[in-house]
Amino acid sequence: MEVLSWGICLCVILVGVLLRAVVGRLRKLNLPPGPRPWPIIGNLNLIGSLPHRSLHALSQKYGPLMYLRFGSFPVVVGSSVEAARFFLKTHDICFVSRPKTAAGKYTTYNYSDITWSPYGAYWRQARRMCLLELFSAKRLESYEYIRVAEVRALLRGLFESAGTPVLLKDHLSTVSLNVICRMVLGKKYVDRSEAAAIVSPEEFKQMLDELFLLNGVMNIGDSIPWLDFLDLHGYIRRMKKLSKRFDRFLEHVLDEHNQRRRREGDEFVARDMVDVLLQLADDPDLDVKLERHGVKAFTQDLIAGGTESSAVTVEWAISELLKHPEVLEKATEELDRVVGRERWVEEKEVHRLPYVESIVKETMRMHPVAPMLVPRLSREHTTFDGYDIPAGTRVLVNVWTIGRDPSIWDAPEEFRPERFLGSPIDVKGHDFQLLPFGAGRRMCPGYSLGLKVIQLSLANLLHGFKWRLPPGKKAEDLSMEEIFGLSTPRKVPLQAVAEPKLPAHLYTA
Repeated sequence: MEVLSWGICLCVILVGVLLRAVVGRLRKLNLPPGPRPWPIIGNLNLIGSLPHRSLHALSQKYGPLMYLRFGSFPVVVGSSVEAARFFLKTHDICFVSRPKTAAGKYTTYNYSDITWSPYGAYWRQARRMCLLELFSAKRLESYEYIRVAEVRALLRGLFESAGTPVLLKDHLSTVSLNVICRMVLGKKYVDRSEAAAIVSPEEFKQMLDELFLLNGVMNIGDSIPWLDFLDLHGYIRRMKKLSKRFDRFLEHVLDEHNQRRRREGDEFVARDMVDVLLQLADDPDLDVKLERHGVKAFTQDLIAGGTESSAVTVEWAISELLKHPEVLEKATEELDRVVGRERWVEEKEVHRLPYVESIVKETMRMHPVAPMLVPRLSREHTTFDGYDIPAGTRVLVNVWTIGRDPSIWDAPEEFRPERFLGSPIDVKGHDFQLLPFGAGRRMCPGYSLGLKVIQLSLANLLHGFKWRLPPGKKAEDLSMEEIFGLSTPRKVPLQAVAEPKLPAHLYTA
């Protein structure tokens, strides 16, 4: 009995020493500055309905590298070019994983997509598939005819509505959705003209809006896990409902594609990205087997990512131009000079329109689709600028704040496309002053497609129409408020009037 008592005492002493060592290490950590957290909720009380703006305000007080606690989890927020470069390039491999969230679990087939899947063999394989198969330059070039046809359909639809106010986002979402559906799915499954349409265009757009909203909300269970079962905001219930709606659609798509594969047998040739994914799923040499739910998760990712970014960016661009008619006039002058008034703008000549390209960049600076990049997760302990960033820390990069940094941008709150004329700054992930698509290994794999659709759509909208606000509305009255999600669209959809200015036969051809 005496030996047992001594053993227990020795264990207690050892545990005490270990605890003191752990506490001592924690005390020695030089964490970045930040507000003092509250018990249980941490700093969640400081985050409003527009988290990127809340974090921007905090960064003005605590600096470009902040340490916060969201409930039970440590969070570091980078709001400078140097911090972005550290997280997305210098130590990209340390921050390449993703935190576990309800959105990843319930809306992406348990983290089976490209966006939310954690770092590992599955994600590395997914990235290779995107770069080498789905978004290769050759494949995107082969789909140019689709982008041209759908942009022409957009112009034709606006011509038919000439002189009357239209909700521009509806038209832009339609062209983006049709482009991506034809490229990814092989046809416009949500078009009313398709006999096999399983959802209406309106329903599908609503599903996409809900997907982006729910992937960007601050679900309380993601920060305080023991409250997750309560679903206090009802987000998980909505995620599960949305997942069922998408799954019904995606099952239909995969069934149709597999039927054609069986029907054509050895003569089968892949026509779209779903065909490519299904072929890859059959490849016995894949490092990780691509299951059916993985194909559905990838397909959903491709559709959502390709639709939202283009429509949101072009709507913000037209909004800014309506508030700045002098910029609109300069763009019109460039288009008339370079393209003339007898034809439409072609993809291959966008590079000859530096002012239009500058409008796109300036729009992305002021209104990035994702003002905070999708959260990353620190895989190991690192230090930046003398501060410790422990393993397991969630990392946010606030590109909205970087886009408004007065040390980088002259008059950052003003819409000035001229700042990009002659500037080497681009949006391809190499210049950390402008990161609309992110950077590093987790950069949006379809950014080149999104950029093509944005530039082609905007150039032709400006070339083909005179734009004005509805009667009785003044430019200074145009609201520029936003709503937050995984993307950040206008709070009030833009209503505008488009007046055709080119020969009528161009719109109807």
